[in-house]
Amino acid sequence: MSQPVVPGRTAGSARLQHLEQTALEHNVPVEDVLMVAVNLHGITSAQDRNRARVNLRLVRRPDVPWQVIVPLNRPASPFLLRGDELSLNGDVVAYIERIDADEAVGGYFRNDGRAATLNPNARSRCVGCGWCPNTLEAAADPRLQEEQGLDALLRALGEQHPRRALSELTEVTVSTGCFEREEAAVDHLSALRPALDRAGVTARIGFLTSVLRSEEALATIASKVSPFVLRLTIEHFTRRQALMKETKASLLPEQMPGLLARARAAGLDTSYTYIAGIDPLEDLARGVNALAGDVSEFPNFQVFQAHTPVMQVMRTPGAENLDYYLRARTAIERAMASTGLRPVGWECYRPLWYFTYAGEDLVDGTR
Repeated sequence: MSQPVVPGRTAGSARLQHLEQTALEHNVPVEDVLMVAVNLHGITSAQDRNRARVNLRLVRRPDVPWQVIVPLNRPASPFLLRGDELSLNGDVVAYIERIDADEAVGGYFRNDGRAATLNPNARSRCVGCGWCPNTLEAAADPRLQEEQGLDALLRALGEQHPRRALSELTEVTVSTGCFEREEAAVDHLSALRPALDRAGVTARIGFLTSVLRSEEALATIASKVSPFVLRLTIEHFTRRQALMKETKASLLPEQMPGLLARARAAGLDTSYTYIAGIDPLEDLARGVNALAGDVSEFPNFQVFQAHTPVMQVMRTPGAENLDYYLRARTAIERAMASTGLRPVGWECYRPLWYFTYAGEDLVDGTR
């Protein structure tokens, strides 16, 4: 693999050369290895934030902007942010375009305004899962009073849209951990669809949850809320009772394929979220294989970020090292090969894939 042209190369080159060698060993682009490493190690910065949304362009591939959510207060990280330059032990590897606090807000846009994420039920109040960093940041996401609150939220988002045109939305994701009961979740989603209609939005609704489980709930969603994608918050397959709140932990791994299959039989799209770094690799591979035939969308696979010393001990042995995540990436590609599904760049801020997936180019006009 050719060396990058970087002005003023220093002794830090040894670290970059190590990443290049790692990339060769795993048959992935060094750019992907760099991005996974940034997610894993975080950034050393003068900005004292637990985590932030960071827009960056790699020196090697400046034509593609990426947004990642990373810890900015990691003094042990090999990545240093000074001004707009992100360096790896002295080598400039990326330029930072923007940094925003990753606050719990009522809603925000992704995919250049074609997708929106809503936090309509006070996501910041959810404190159940030990590995979740939501409570580390400031909150500006009050619980909404259904119809009036939803209408007000959508009006506010319309003012913030890049072109003030919510009609461009193709996906609206509801992201909150505070619907503890299935009935409350169904009621909220049933109110959201007419609110979107009133705002001129026909987008598919996505819901990140573990509480939608019954045949009745799935049938109601299909009849009143579709188009809809159930994004099951699986997160990990092992140590679920120890690390997760009961509304998630009560969904057993052996129950997951059946739940996704019932959702598909009801006419819904299906996917799930998963955090790489908590399960041993063999459990990761076994679980992803078991679910591959029951998803219609590529799952959201994330790098586990240990924002605190307590979170660091939640990693499975070996997951503090970059090699674990590159091996996980390969195992997932093998498990998902038969589906023909591919990662979608804007859907995940801590992904395992950037420029390639299973050896094929991943960057195109749909990022």
